[in-house]
Amino acid sequence: MQHTDHILVVDDDREIRELVATYLKSNGLRATSVPDGRHMRTFLEANSVDLIVLDIMMPGDDGLALCRDLRTGKHKGTPILMVTARSDETDRILGLEMGADDYLIKPFAARELLARIKAVLRRTRMLPPNFRIADEGQVVSFGVWRLDPVTRNLIDQEGTTVALSGAEYRLLRVFIDHPQRVLNRDQLLNLTQGRGADLFDRSIDLLVSRIRQRLRDDAREPVYIKTVRSEGYVFSVPITVSEV
Repeated sequence: MQHTDHILVVDDDREIRELVATYLKSNGLRATSVPDGRHMRTFLEANSVDLIVLDIMMPGDDGLALCRDLRTGKHKGTPILMVTARSDETDRILGLEMGADDYLIKPFAARELLARIKAVLRRTRMLPPNFRIADEGQVVSFGVWRLDPVTRNLIDQEGTTVALSGAEYRLLRVFIDHPQRVLNRDQLLNLTQGRGADLFDRSIDLLVSRIRQRLRDDAREPVYIKTVRSEGYVFSVPITVSEV
């Protein structure tokens, strides 16, 4: 049986969430809508979804807090598309830092939302070309770290686990797939977000900064991801592939 993607819409505006859910259903997706974080958590305790459309400005826990919680729980790998009525770039940056996969400003056209959802789902499932992990029984090792492709976690030599958001994982995989090669921001955007991505260039810098933090890499003298002035970034350590 063909899988039908299930989208969870979290928005305190009843009219918006019902219109969005109805539109998604009319375009072949499954859709469930809830009004706030409490209902979202209750629903996710018993159900799995393929993507969450998450409004930022809601009573109680706002979308940023909910995004942060999702990224540390059992649904940490679920793609998140954040929406808000505020166009302030600060919100966009915070959303990305919390682990959102994309960002859309209200008011938006339903067709654009659908296109963004499909793009995020496609990117989430897209394997970079020539990726070194052959199957789920292998891990990539570099420096003091191992990357588990099943859990999408980093594991250090002491066994400490560091969880990655979907965006962090995709970007780290791109670097691993192109070691010792300088990649500029346009290339990184294309490889992680797909051609025609309209995320601003600074999003790549933010993601690199977050990955460096996960790797405990000193931004002033990084070991793993080095900055090449006026050119981009390079993943500079050797990589090995091994069985679990």
